[in-house]
Amino acid sequence: MASVYELLILIALWMLVTWLYVSVLGDATLGVKRMLLQALLWGVTGFYFVVCWVKTGQTLAMQSWKMKVVHESGRLLTWREAIQRYVLASILMLALGLGFLYMLVNQRRLFLHDRLLGTQFVFTNKK
Repeated sequence: MASVYELLILIALWMLVTWLYVSVLGDATLGVKRMLLQALLWGVTGFYFVVCWVKTGQTLAMQSWKMKVVHESGRLLTWREAIQRYVLASILMLALGLGFLYMLVNQRRLFLHDRLLGTQFVFTNKK
């Protein structure tokens, strides 16, 4: 359910960024403008996740569901780790969701990118 909530937040963010982009550069349905918009949306999404993971370990959706991304040692991610996590998760998503399907066979229920980078989701007890 946290993923659904996250998606709703991201859709709102993507709509705002797309509106601003199209307002400034015009139609972006074809060619270079489309590729630039897609790269911008990927970058803005990454910025959202990376900043949240580094500052608190939690995105807005993760706060609601009392989840946190941390290093295996329990500390918050560094900028480098958070960026690596986002980039690797993106690459594995392009590989037919391999990184997320891995969770179904992993005993600790880790995504493949978390297993490779030494990160994990934990549940917080904050009320």
